Amino acid sequence: MPDSNTPELHTGVLVLADGTVFRGRGIGAVGDSVGEVCFNTSMTGYQEILTDPSYAGQIITFTFPHVGNVGTNVEDIETVTPAARGLILRADITDPSNWRSSKHLDAWLKSYGLIGLAGIDTRRLTRRIRDLGAPNGVVAHDPKGEFDLDALRAKAAAWPGLEGMDLAKEVSCRQTYSWNEAAWTMGKGYATQENPRFHVVALDFGAKRNILRCLADAGCKVTVLPATATAEDVMRHKPDGVFLSNGPGDPAATGEYAVPTIKALVDTGVPMFGICLGHQMLSLALGGKTVKMERGHRGANHPVKDLATGRVEITSQNHGFVVVPESLPADVQVTHVSLFDGTNEGIRLKGKPVFSVQYHPEASPGPQDSHYLFHRFVDLMDGKPLPE
Repeated sequence: MPDSNTPELHTGVLVLADGTVFRGRGIGAVGDSVGEVCFNTSMTGYQEILTDPSYAGQIITFTFPHVGNVGTNVEDIETVTPAARGLILRADITDPSNWRSSKHLDAWLKSYGLIGLAGIDTRRLTRRIRDLGAPNGVVAHDPKGEFDLDALRAKAAAWPGLEGMDLAKEVSCRQTYSWNEAAWTMGKGYATQENPRFHVVALDFGAKRNILRCLADAGCKVTVLPATATAEDVMRHKPDGVFLSNGPGDPAATGEYAVPTIKALVDTGVPMFGICLGHQMLSLALGGKTVKMERGHRGANHPVKDLATGRVEITSQNHGFVVVPESLPADVQVTHVSLFDGTNEGIRLKGKPVFSVQYHPEASPGPQDSHYLFHRFVDLMDGKPLPE
């Protein structure tokens, strides 16, 4: 053990593109990883967050300290292979204390090659992101504490960033598949949808599993198609409704191939529902524009107002781009707004059964204020109109 005069061995670092260095203790896999450094304010759900495909290309700073306290398991994942680039914690990983835990978080991180850093001032880093925007950075872990800081800074500076980057193809499924797994309940696990009323085709731009579960739970058989599927590919399945999933990256970049498909699907008159990236690309298809946010919305405590009902819901969010409401044509109605900063959170197309929201109504692990949106989608397939 080193004595009190021996400096601490830093086995992990975060190096930002501007040369700022945060030193701490490496966790998870050994190596280095480059990405956009963001922060998430959720108090629970670190495993779901780390496996959300929408975090492709990003290093996640957790502002809540007790990360690791429920361990990890094989059920609470949103995709098979995590797309996040790494994670940053204030405190060391908390030892698990939960009956559902099957693996310590550190061992789980190693199994997926995820690199992390603990023991830094996450308040300082979060303030830096809040005030100056999300920076590019490299998170590195070396048990010997040997780092070439100049090389890591150069790597961070050379990374092109998320603007203009199409990441949906990286996280989308490669082939069509069917989904019938429904909601989880205590003592029973995940249910199976055996008597669906409707058939939904989902375009997978990085879909979270719990979104598909919510669709199944609402009475839908779900067929999932790759992000690059055409309108003809979708309509070949004779869907009652079309779902546009969440996903990572710049919607304008993914929209190069997805927007023509979405336009053609809107013209068919089939009910359509989009979430997050799906919402942004629907907006592009209808004539709107998107821009990159300075810091993004990431957390499970974002208040959103439904303008049709006047109801305020607490939502789960994860997005770094946003729809510009002033760019939307007259036949597109804004339906939801953020009570944090007034940004757009939802739209509907007047005269057609088409709507979308920016946030995550499936909200795994929570909150569940917005589950009604899946039933609103089912109502559309049942011939009922959207609320105005």
